[in-house]
Amino acid sequence: MRALIQRVCRATVRVEEQIVGQVDRGLLILLGISDTDGLSDMEYVAEKCVNLRIFEDNQGKMNRSLLDTGGQVLVVSQFTLHADTRKGRRPSFNRAAPPDIAKSMYEQFVQCLRTFGIHTETGVFGAYMQVEIHNTGPVTLMVDSEI
Repeated sequence: MRALIQRVCRATVRVEEQIVGQVDRGLLILLGISDTDGLSDMEYVAEKCVNLRIFEDNQGKMNRSLLDTGGQVLVVSQFTLHADTRKGRRPSFNRAAPPDIAKSMYEQFVQCLRTFGIHTETGVFGAYMQVEIHNTGPVTLMVDSEI
């Protein structure tokens, strides 16, 4: 499971020009689910996302987590995080989980974040979305359960 996380002061996701998810200070998580991911991958990535110390403390050091700051999360499904670009010019997405499995794991991931008490909003799984991101820092990290 791969989560591209970005520290944001605001993030919005729209489907057909309608806002379906929006957060203020916190994280945007672009979530890619592979064909080999299981429950342990989901729990690892969720726990890592809420506990990474990437928010600044009073001295300006990245020393506080999402849990410490009371930040929010916007989760957007992103199967393209599992693209294989080693051959040719067209990416292969063979490593991405099939949509039915990915959707179930995506929903479980969102629920897992909510069990931490994190206000969590989402995009619409499988929809064509417009994502507006206002990064701070910028701080962008990849969390991968397979590394």
